[in-house]
Amino acid sequence: MDLSAIDPVILIASLMVASTPILLAATGELIVEKSGVLNLGVEGMMITGAICGFAASVQTGSPALGFLAAIIGGAALSMIFGLLTQVLMSNQVATGLALTLFGLGLSALIGQGYAGMKPPPTRPLDLGVLSDLPVIGKIVFSHDAMVYVSLALVALVWAFLRYTRAGLILRAVGESHEAAHALGYKVVRIRLMAIGFGGAMAGLGGAYLSLIRVPQWTEGMTAGAGWIALALVVFASWRPWRLLLGAYLFGGITVLQLNLQAAGVAVPAEFLSATPYLVTILVLVLMSADRSRAALHAPADLGKTFHASS
Repeated sequence: MDLSAIDPVILIASLMVASTPILLAATGELIVEKSGVLNLGVEGMMITGAICGFAASVQTGSPALGFLAAIIGGAALSMIFGLLTQVLMSNQVATGLALTLFGLGLSALIGQGYAGMKPPPTRPLDLGVLSDLPVIGKIVFSHDAMVYVSLALVALVWAFLRYTRAGLILRAVGESHEAAHALGYKVVRIRLMAIGFGGAMAGLGGAYLSLIRVPQWTEGMTAGAGWIALALVVFASWRPWRLLLGAYLFGGITVLQLNLQAAGVAVPAEFLSATPYLVTILVLVLMSADRSRAALHAPADLGKTFHASS
């Protein structure tokens, strides 16, 4: 065992990359849940975005078009959920679970011809002298564009919810769809837009996995990342900046367990691989122990079906 082989600078820089796909998906799900909708299909939308982005990138040679295809693929899948739950008023929990199963099956079908291929590389941004700064240059200024996009999206979502009229309306719909409807707001339309945004962000997170984080296509490669994103929204108490903290916490544990395996720590590799998920479960259990506090921040109408005639 040689713990001196673990470089803390590289560790911190790596956790930012490891956190990005989950942060993107969780940011989208935060907006969905703020509108009062519970979409458990994040895993299915992420894996669909992963294969759509990978296939488009390989076929066109452009990672940018790959990310665009992932956004479209994730949003399209989310619209199936939106149609079923907001128009046909199906159960949100059951429909979300079905969406995950559908996404996993669809991605496996589409991805049959892409196993073993490599996508075109996505280079880190060239930030000049900033990247050459000692310590901070490696940690902050040596990443690809999507890492910075994820951070910008968290800031934009925070500002949108806190300072804009549209964000206030979205939160009002999530708190009381009947009151929002009585005031003349189009509840179904607002929720469909939120669902579409959530699907697009989940697809983007999936594409980051297949194009940058693990630049290849493997069936089921999300490996529960969508469920972690769902858990992070609860962990963050539906607050964007806490979402960033939770994503980096999970990313840090993920990278640390890989480094511990490489350092030869005398712990079964299977246990180390399960550590990020065990920590997430532990955090959620501790949070759920104080249900009144958790309920204080959750949208009041989360998961409730809306009918205009009600």
